Amino acid sequence: MDRFEYIEARLFEGEDYLKRDKNVKIYDGDDKTQYTEGEVVLTTHRILWGKPGDIPKGLVCLSLYLYYVFCIEEESGGVFGLGGPKRIILHLGPTLPGKRPGPAVVSPYHFIKFSFKDGIDQTFYKALNDAVTAKAWERLTPVLSPVNSASAHSLSKPSVQPVNSKIRSGIVGIERSIEEQHRQTGESITVAFKDLRKLMEKAKDMVAISKNISTKIREKQGDISEDDTVRFKAYLMSLGIDDPVTRDAFRSDSDYYLGLAQQVSDMMVAVLMECGGIMSLADVWCRVNRARGLELISPEDLMNACKLLQTIGAPMSLRKFPSGACVLQLSSHRDEEVAKSTSELLEENGHLTPEKLSQIANVSVLLARERLYTTERLGMACRDESIEGLAFYPNLFLREAS
Repeated sequence: MDRFEYIEARLFEGEDYLKRDKNVKIYDGDDKTQYTEGEVVLTTHRILWGKPGDIPKGLVCLSLYLYYVFCIEEESGGVFGLGGPKRIILHLGPTLPGKRPGPAVVSPYHFIKFSFKDGIDQTFYKALNDAVTAKAWERLTPVLSPVNSASAHSLSKPSVQPVNSKIRSGIVGIERSIEEQHRQTGESITVAFKDLRKLMEKAKDMVAISKNISTKIREKQGDISEDDTVRFKAYLMSLGIDDPVTRDAFRSDSDYYLGLAQQVSDMMVAVLMECGGIMSLADVWCRVNRARGLELISPEDLMNACKLLQTIGAPMSLRKFPSGACVLQLSSHRDEEVAKSTSELLEENGHLTPEKLSQIANVSVLLARERLYTTERLGMACRDESIEGLAFYPNLFLREAS
């Protein structure tokens, strides 16, 4: 706390308001202080702290020059850090000569903490980092720069005044800056929503065009040749699902899930065949949403749709392994064949870990582990768990028995 000064809350020429926050407590190192539930104002040069209402009125407050700060970090609050970031730690350099009087003459700590009751506003944290990095005080008059021999603390001397003695104080300076920032933010939001409306309108147009083309292809209308049909179909496949199933097109959730299940079945057959006949449900969700474009579905909707795949006679089904992992699996993907191919890989490599099998078979580690477990359940592999990790070996007992 020995870097703080008592000073009248006002902005000098060349110093600009950046951000403010409320319900802020100051710690001297790890020690609590009497400065609680205050208002903090960040400028390009300083941090001002005072009781609510004091700073806008220009009354005396605490002031800390940013050139003292050489490191900034966040400290999580709550038990085991589960409460989210609530404190900002400022590591400070040594006190410069000529400093104004403050709340402490000397402090055993070289850091302070600002504790935010409502959690750290990340825009405030970013503005603080940017202000310390920018070092605006080095580009202004010697009055505000610690590099000059007179030091920035010469502000305490009556004979030294900011250039042209122009001061923006209290509500005149700070509140105007806040209003200007709010105005700019409002304009940015307005422009962003205008652009979003244009994007949505274009998206509707693209969906309409896609439906029109796909209809012509199915009905083979016009002068579209067979080659053109194949080419257009390939283009539409690369773009994704041209007519995604949406909830508002059905009268009930059950009908919606049946329609979604049919669409998932149609688009995932080829994908599953390329991936060896099985894919984790998380990967399926990513593939489906990527194909649907703007009409995204939730994981819950996908799960409910996959539960109905057998009902509609789809060539795939939802499967849940004993470990709890959920996958989408082709009906032709039988455990016996999986175990046999995995057993052959074990013979070739001597032993396999889930990570190594995932690289060889080009599947996720989760699916590789389930393949090895399946092979073990069918008696074609033996598991070894040690401090080195999980590994599977060929079942040599089968050879002895034969």
